[in-house]
Amino acid sequence: MQFNPDIFKIQSNNVLPKKGRILISEPFLPGNYFNRAVILLVAYGKKGSVGFILNKKVEFQIQDYISGFDEFEADVYIGGPVSTDSIYFLHNRADLIPGSIHVADDIHWGGDFEEMKRLINLGIINAGEIRFFLGYSGWDAGQLEREIKENSWLVDDIDPGILLNDLGTDAWVDFVRKVGKQYSMWVNFPENPSLN
Repeated sequence: MQFNPDIFKIQSNNVLPKKGRILISEPFLPGNYFNRAVILLVAYGKKGSVGFILNKKVEFQIQDYISGFDEFEADVYIGGPVSTDSIYFLHNRADLIPGSIHVADDIHWGGDFEEMKRLINLGIINAGEIRFFLGYSGWDAGQLEREIKENSWLVDDIDPGILLNDLGTDAWVDFVRKVGKQYSMWVNFPENPSLN
C-alpha cells in the first residue's frame, strides 16, 4: 500500500476563522505550543488575530503564579508563545467583571483583574467560571489566513458551553473526530512518526 500524503491536506469545511471559533492544528505542526493544539480565537480582524490554547494545562494553580489569591483550585493553561510572563483569563461572569470582552455566548475575555481577584477571594466567582492562561497566541494581519492556506489549521465551531471545562490533552483527538471522517487518519498517526 502506497502512502498518500494528501490525507494530511485540509479539505475546506466552509468554516472561516472568526472570533469564537477554534483552530485545530494539523497533526505534525512543529513546536511545543502548537503541536496538536486546539485554540479558541478571541479576536479576529484585519489587524490580526488573538487566541488561547485550550488543551495544554500546566501543573500549577493560579496562586503559584500571582500573589493575592487565597487558596483557589483553578488550573492554568499555556495560552501561547506571546507574553508568557502575563496571565490572561476567560470567564462567564461579565455581569461582575467590568471591562470584559465578549467572545461567544456567555464567554468573555479579560476585564478588571483586581476586581476579578477580589470576587474570587470573596467566593463569589468559583473555579468552574474562569480559566487562566500563561501567554497567548497571536497572528499579524494576513498571517493566520496564510497558515490556513498552508494546511496548518483546520477551523471549526465549538460549543461555548465547554470552553471553561478541563479539555485536557485528548481534546485535540476529540475535536478532530468531530470535524469528520476525512480526518480519521490524523488521529491514528503517531505524534512523531520518526520514532516508529
